Amino acid sequence: MKVSDLNASEYNNYYQTYISKVSNTASLVESYKEAQNQVTSFFKAIPDNKLEFKYAPGKWTIKEVFQHIIDTERVFMYRCFRIARHDKTPLSGFEQDDYIVPSKSNFKTMDMLVEEYQTVRQSSIVLLKSLNHEDLKFIGNASGSNVSARAAAFIILGHEIHHIDVIKNKYL
Repeated sequence: MKVSDLNASEYNNYYQTYISKVSNTASLVESYKEAQNQVTSFFKAIPDNKLEFKYAPGKWTIKEVFQHIIDTERVFMYRCFRIARHDKTPLSGFEQDDYIVPSKSNFKTMDMLVEEYQTVRQSSIVLLKSLNHEDLKFIGNASGSNVSARAAAFIILGHEIHHIDVIKNKYL
């Protein structure tokens, strides 16, 4: 299954920013595996003195951005799971800013964040490998819009690319 298989009716146009960052030839499971290595290497290479830097007042630190990537994967993979199981219950949105302070990410070491990311990612990979094409194409509702299980999974990949680009451009 590739991102080019997605139909625009499978997700809210808001997510096109993320979807467009994923290679059209990328297969879902292989992309998750490759991205795990790339994201882990990227965050491990950031100097310690930059990890709690904010490029402007009210912005997140690099550790907080990494935690946000992890938390978003949890939320969107939960959506993917529910929708792939043909659950038609509308799923609520989440306010990303409300998750940052309670996460206490600035008190975590980079090793702790990397371990958390790798554990969440491995769980995502195992789930994706267990789903068939028909279940991944199933359409549910999240945040008031239609979304397929596979779109939710591809959004995660594009979302982390987006945030790494922001870190490269504004933090480092």
